Amino acid sequence: MKRGTFGLVCLIVLSLTVAATEGRASSKRINWYSFEEGMSLGNSAGKKIFLNFQADWCRYCHAMEKETFKNRSVVSYLNQNFISIKVNYDRERTLTSMFRVKGVPDNWFFSEDGEVIGHRPGFIPPDIFIKILKSIVDGDNKVE
Repeated sequence: MKRGTFGLVCLIVLSLTVAATEGRASSKRINWYSFEEGMSLGNSAGKKIFLNFQADWCRYCHAMEKETFKNRSVVSYLNQNFISIKVNYDRERTLTSMFRVKGVPDNWFFSEDGEVIGHRPGFIPPDIFIKILKSIVDGDNKVE
């Protein structure tokens, strides 16, 4: 194999490896949006909306981030079926007041047109969370 051809083959293999790695990395994270962008996108994309209020100082928010929002099934299901919105309790006080959030984490679920489907305050473990998400997508709308 000529030197130029070998270099080209190496470059192609490297590019494909990087592209595959980036694809896997993005599927390991939830695609979070701001409130305004997420609510608008939910309507235009025809997807249900998940809204999570959290705070930097909240230990249950950190637990939900580490356990629930890192769970592969949760990440995949949310990214595929929902527009996910994260709101910081301390930095976005107008939204916190509008939703009358008293504690965090606080989790809300909306239809594609922005109507409230349900609300569940507190930490939600991955196994329960995925059941809630599937119930909402299936139209049962069971958030308890």
